[in-house]
Amino acid sequence: MLRTLAIRDFVIVEVVELEFSSGFSALTGETGAGKSILIDALSLALGGRGDASMVRESAARADISAEFSTGQHINDWLEQHDFSTPEQQLILRRTIDNAGRSKAWINGITATATQLRELGDLLVDIHGQHAHQSLLRSEAQRALLDMQGNLQTQVQETANRYQVWRKLQQQRQEFETNAKNVLQERERLEWQVGELDKLQIREGEWEQISQEHSRLAHAASLLDGAQEAASLIADAEHPVLSQLSAMQQKLSKLQDYDAALHPVTESLESACIHLQETMYALHDYLGRTELDPARLREVEARVEAIHSTARRFHVAPEHLHHEHTSLTEQLQQLADASDLDSLRIQEDKALQSYLQTAQKLSKARQKIAREMGAAVTAAMQDLSMSGGSFSVALHPAEPAAHGLEQVEFLVAGHTGVQARPLARVASGGELARISLAISVITSCATATPTLIFDEVDSGIGGGVAEVVGRLLKRLGQDRQVLCVTHLPQVASQANHHFQVSKDQQRGKTISRIQLLDNPQRVEEIARMLGGIEITATTRQHARELLAS
Repeated sequence: MLRTLAIRDFVIVEVVELEFSSGFSALTGETGAGKSILIDALSLALGGRGDASMVRESAARADISAEFSTGQHINDWLEQHDFSTPEQQLILRRTIDNAGRSKAWINGITATATQLRELGDLLVDIHGQHAHQSLLRSEAQRALLDMQGNLQTQVQETANRYQVWRKLQQQRQEFETNAKNVLQERERLEWQVGELDKLQIREGEWEQISQEHSRLAHAASLLDGAQEAASLIADAEHPVLSQLSAMQQKLSKLQDYDAALHPVTESLESACIHLQETMYALHDYLGRTELDPARLREVEARVEAIHSTARRFHVAPEHLHHEHTSLTEQLQQLADASDLDSLRIQEDKALQSYLQTAQKLSKARQKIAREMGAAVTAAMQDLSMSGGSFSVALHPAEPAAHGLEQVEFLVAGHTGVQARPLARVASGGELARISLAISVITSCATATPTLIFDEVDSGIGGGVAEVVGRLLKRLGQDRQVLCVTHLPQVASQANHHFQVSKDQQRGKTISRIQLLDNPQRVEEIARMLGGIEITATTRQHARELLAS
């Protein structure tokens, strides 16, 4: 539920801080006062599009913050996306500067507009004042029907299977068209893979063979160097090890006269031990290392073979194993793709899988269509369309990502009148009433805690407007409902009433908003009833509306 909304320097709003409660809240005011601007500001905080024109003239930036109470599914989303707080609060903030740059935060943590929109879909459902226009489109009608039946998962699965089938179908068609090119590419890959198969290079072999080649090629120098080092240490005329040992013994005797020599004798003793260990290591190395011309020739031949192959394939020698793996995978994919019979089998399986899912979706849509038709028809009776009916027609269509049917809303305005597509409904008021009935019915099906209706009651009046108000108030018993309205019959039904007004300050128009108490509500309802001049009669009528 929306708890607070703070707006600064947005369009004609300088500073506004509002607190909202549960139930049905109405927002009223004169035309141009900024009623819908508040909805636009909230939409921006929920990830809507923004630009520099939204910044109040002469201000540096617009700043909108909205605080919501949270439920378990909201807390789960926040935790999953690393936006949760110990207080389990939810504060959304959005700024736009006068250069059009936008920033967003969720609980003080930088977020993207996409993340705001994803979270906003869980928090608020906004029915715009032109919602009935979108309902004239077939795709919007289908989306509304699927939402009413909570069929989004099935719709997505159907679309996924459709894409798999279409991809295989296109693959098969391309092969039939380009069979010669595919065959030539397959032959090229077969030759390349065959050449690499002959080489049989192993992963990491190049590094190993390079090291071995370096060792074998310099074996004589290695042996000479190791032998010379061993001789100097222990076998020369004056070996280093013997000289160090003698020096260590001499200083050991002298340290009895001066303890300061003790660290020196310890270092010499350690050096003697290290030299002795070095001797052992050199003798071991000399015992294992020998000249091996035959192995050297083998290794040189292997190095040359790898080098030659790498040049032909235009890759570094160390990448040959990866190249072999990659070409083998390409060949396998092409082999699968160039097997026409196999492709046809796969395509047919994918088609059957799609049809199975799409037909299941069709059955679910038929059930929801009947339920939605009955519910909207019942709501139409309350909206002065007695005898009218609403139904959802499902027309068979060619397989598509959205399923096997086109969805069409049909309406009969009165008894005995033939049902016609919603797009052909002549009366604007009739269309507005039907749109409102659909909005109310579909809103009951969603778990969104806050519903906003932005002048969706345009085009209706009189007793119908009172019925609309009662519908919104009833909807507000289960969730938070905000409605921007110009109808006193609707506003009088609200649990809470906000008035939006505007005045001039320093030559600029500023929008203001306040929560009305009962006497103020009487004046505002009277204004909506009577226009510029408010009389005792209009005030009495306003009191009667509020009392009813």
